[in-house]
Amino acid sequence: MLTENAQERRQLADVVAERIEQLIVNGILKVGQALPSERRLCEKLGISRSAMREGLRILRGRGIIETAQGRGSFVAQFLNVHDASPLMHLFQSQPRTLFDLLEVRALLEGESARLAALRGTDADFILLRRRYEAMLAAHTKGTAALQEYARLDHAFHLAVGEASHNPVLVHTLQLLTDLMLSTVFASVNNLYHRPVQKQQIDHLHSRLFHAITERLPDQAQRAARDHIHSIRDNLKEIEQEEQRLVRATMRLEGWI
Repeated sequence: MLTENAQERRQLADVVAERIEQLIVNGILKVGQALPSERRLCEKLGISRSAMREGLRILRGRGIIETAQGRGSFVAQFLNVHDASPLMHLFQSQPRTLFDLLEVRALLEGESARLAALRGTDADFILLRRRYEAMLAAHTKGTAALQEYARLDHAFHLAVGEASHNPVLVHTLQLLTDLMLSTVFASVNNLYHRPVQKQQIDHLHSRLFHAITERLPDQAQRAARDHIHSIRDNLKEIEQEEQRLVRATMRLEGWI
């Protein structure tokens, strides 16, 4: 039989677990991120150290957090694509997956852009502007920085998702990060050395950013979809160019 104090501590521990879970679901605490220190959490939530520790124990039992000796507690790598799955390996190994992923991006990012324009706060737009300007600044670093630019490009699109204030949508985009990055790398590596295509992508990024921050949901959705569709069409054209080159070379060498 629990004493009254023990019962109260257990109830507070459940509240602690629920509050931290809300921070994770809302994207405030991200996968792999360290939790604030126990002392700071106790101050923020106004509870005792013993109740806090019990709350963290509950979260560890649910697989929501992990604790490393001397390093503190971290949001667990649940639903982690790195260990998951033969399915993820198959997706990453097949060239066709690139175009399937672009279809998924058009659906998810079109809706996240629309919701961001409707629901985004001033704070969301400040973060979105920072991500957008960091992406633009990377243009000046040349081709040696293409991988850095691709990650900044992806971070900009994730910021759009976060501004949608739909936690399921945000976590879906984060779960697919490695796969989504493959489409961003393909875009940057194949299109950014082509002036016309690079200008087109920059223009569509600008359209997307301004439509969201000016709270124009239909235009934001259209800009997001147009951006992904233009990448798809340009990559397909490059693929067709390469096939034509192969055929022409084989004819020249007398193979066909």
